[in-house]
Amino acid sequence: MLEECRIFISNVFLLPNVSDTWQWQLDPVGGYSVRSGYEVLAYQEHHVLDAAQNLIWYPQVPLKVSILAWHLLRDWLPTKINLLNRGIITVADISCVTGCGHVESVDHLFLHSNFFGDIWCQVRLWLGFSGVDYHIIGDHFLHFTLYLGGLKTRHSFLKLIWLLCVWLIWKERNNRIFNNITTPIEELVKKVKFHSYWWLCANNAAFVYDCQQWRSNPLLCLGID
Repeated sequence: MLEECRIFISNVFLLPNVSDTWQWQLDPVGGYSVRSGYEVLAYQEHHVLDAAQNLIWYPQVPLKVSILAWHLLRDWLPTKINLLNRGIITVADISCVTGCGHVESVDHLFLHSNFFGDIWCQVRLWLGFSGVDYHIIGDHFLHFTLYLGGLKTRHSFLKLIWLLCVWLIWKERNNRIFNNITTPIEELVKKVKFHSYWWLCANNAAFVYDCQQWRSNPLLCLGID
């Protein structure tokens, strides 16, 4: 540890009679401004958004699912916070449908709510790998699809699973609001297994495994175990 600290500060030179100052690396001359900070954040968000949106148009899922994901990544879904911003509902009505008490935004609903957030853990458990859930939906999509590495088959499969999960989460959210129907998380995970199986069967004539084999070991069925 001591040696690491020594190496870390070996290139630091202290100048006598010179006061320490903060320096904005992106503009050392003009210094920090709110505009320059905003431009950094906007560039990063736009870069992630472009990368994610290039991946959602996926032929193995129904078009309506890709359209939903496109609206999701642009934060165009009618979540409660968006409905509030459009003047459609009041502040009293913006709590998440799960009853957790938080405002229903895209990131909270799909990633962090005390019900839907757990779906990602359950799905990873089914697939047999661990991972971290990112706090922003675009980052979550990009990283989820790379959990098994960058090989095309693995990347393609996890993309299908991610798109299916957000589709089922949104359907369950609407079911709770408009039909007063709540589906247990175990049943939603079963739907992930069932729908992913039929989507693959419908688009791959060489897929010869039965549903039980798929539910038991999907990676083995795809030859990427």
